[in-house]
Amino acid sequence: MKFQITEIEFDFDDYDDAYPGELDDNYKQKITNETIGQIWDADDGDDLVEEITCATGWCIKSIDYRIILS
Repeated sequence: MKFQITEIEFDFDDYDDAYPGELDDNYKQKITNETIGQIWDADDGDDLVEEITCATGWCIKSIDYRIILS
């Protein structure tokens, strides 16, 4: 199935304490903007979350998407 991301919130709070400082807001916005609007291939919603997590390196707090019909 194909999914298009309409809204997403990453869990940037889950940042590892081993890295000094805080994440830059521009970096957070860049990751979010690069994901919204993209079309992803996945088996279902759970697989979609896994695909995005693996691609971005960030866990997802919330996600909205639409299914693209062929």
